[in-house]
Amino acid sequence: MLERPLIRLQCHEGLDLAGAAYEWNYPRQMIEIRLAERDAGATREQLAADLFSPRFLTQRALLQAIDPALPLPPVLLIDELDRADEPFEAYLLEVLSDFQVTIPELGTVKADGTPPIVILTSNRTREIHDAVKRRCLYHWVGFPDAERELAILRQRVPGASARLSRQIVAFIPALRGADLFKLPGIAEPIEWSRALLELDALQLDPETVNNTLGVLLKYQDDIAKVQGSEAARLLEQVRTALRG
Repeated sequence: MLERPLIRLQCHEGLDLAGAAYEWNYPRQMIEIRLAERDAGATREQLAADLFSPRFLTQRALLQAIDPALPLPPVLLIDELDRADEPFEAYLLEVLSDFQVTIPELGTVKADGTPPIVILTSNRTREIHDAVKRRCLYHWVGFPDAERELAILRQRVPGASARLSRQIVAFIPALRGADLFKLPGIAEPIEWSRALLELDALQLDPETVNNTLGVLLKYQDDIAKVQGSEAARLLEQVRTALRG
């Protein structure tokens, strides 16, 4: 939509500055030291200044996003921030506030002119620190309505028949209304549609639903609640709604 490059930082446990912003290319620096040892004209000061120059710097997502040499500011996606350790959030404060990264050996790298557009996502496996939240505009992404979900399904799984897609889109909200530990999100109906296509299913029936619940539900207790009579009841409810 924005015709800008996308830079994605996938967060995970143990993510640190080296994985998110930058790190020095130590093997290349060691080679440079060995070469300098053969050159009697190179002083210690000259070697130190050269070793910590941009040509030995490996840029990661955060530094790439604010690189002043970029012709167009990118979109920086910091995905699933709640999966990273809490101390990692402190690294983000300088980036989110001033769009800059301070490198002790080199100095400060700052976005030139228009900063990148930064999007942070969280699945709420833990709460994000208030200092990060203060630097963001908050938006809750809820479940789409039936029309929107059907449009998503048709775009992502164009091979599914119109009848099957409508049944899936009607069944999922009914399933989300059940008392489950983990409700199916947007991705699960897409994967379910693909699984049903592989099974050559033309429409939903109780046996097919029971055999494929593991695509929609990822906890055994949830599957046990829905499997059997409850799945048949939800399916009959869907059929009645579609006939109406």
